[in-house]
Amino acid sequence: MYAITIPEPGGPEALQWAEVPDPVPGEGEVLIEVAASAVNRADLLQRQGFYDPPPGSSPYPGLECSGRIAALGPGVAGWSVGDEVCALLAGGGYAERVAVPAGQVLPVPDGVDLVTAAALPEVTSTVWSNVFMVAHLRPGETLLAHGGASGIGTMAIQLAKAVGAKVAVTAGGKEKLAYCGELGADVLIDYREQDFVEEVRAATDGAGADVILDIMGAKYLDRNVRALAVNGRLAIIGMQGGVKAELNIAALLGKRGAITATSLRGRPVAEKTAIVAAVREHVWPLIGAGQVRPVVDRTLPMRDAAAAHRVLEESGHIGKVLLTREGAGAV
Repeated sequence: MYAITIPEPGGPEALQWAEVPDPVPGEGEVLIEVAASAVNRADLLQRQGFYDPPPGSSPYPGLECSGRIAALGPGVAGWSVGDEVCALLAGGGYAERVAVPAGQVLPVPDGVDLVTAAALPEVTSTVWSNVFMVAHLRPGETLLAHGGASGIGTMAIQLAKAVGAKVAVTAGGKEKLAYCGELGADVLIDYREQDFVEEVRAATDGAGADVILDIMGAKYLDRNVRALAVNGRLAIIGMQGGVKAELNIAALLGKRGAITATSLRGRPVAEKTAIVAAVREHVWPLIGAGQVRPVVDRTLPMRDAAAAHRVLEESGHIGKVLLTREGAGAV
């Protein structure tokens, strides 16, 4: 088969479409003929040499895909060859075929085409596990989502509104903020011109955000703690703003706040299986009913993955950027 390989870490030009050995599904795995994958910032880090795949997983980038099941490994039940699916991966989505544990596979939701389904597994799993399973966002509470126009942000807005929460977002520029508003965000904050701490406090009568979903890390740590409500929960899922910061523990104690930091890729299969099962139970019905939808900025041919990485690096996109395979359900 062919896959996007990274012979040497570097810029987008380091990504090479090359012939590689076919994957073989092991015990409890299915083999997916890939129709599309999606680009995540973790892929950019892997390309740069900063985020190696977990031991034993595919060396190729790509944390999610959609496609058709081509083969079943030993011990797999509940799936059949030919089923149209999407899947959460530890790697290998930028390829013609990928083997994945059956517990990380989802049916393509009602009302979503095969290619677009590639935009769903990583964002739904990330948002549901962090905002709801860990931070326990409840109806009537306020969520602050940084990067509201990103794939993660656009899904967080929709899921939080679907459960009856108030949503504040940060994003850069009027176009991105307007789109967040169309998705249901109540408080629109341009991080280039406004102080999100002040804006969140003003929008909540001084209370602050009950849950904050943060992609920035160090750069926002102090302000995130100040923006928390009493008993607030800060969920850190990214490090775009650096990895080291000073924490005012007195301020956190005063808020009786909690900080969690999670990644999805390196979790054990059993944990990812539980997350995917929760997504299928809670999120898939919302997608089928039209209350929640994937947001796709554009699709590009998989062999042009370098161009897709440049799109993410320029941060001009809204939602997900997809990579499609010719002749495998691509549009």
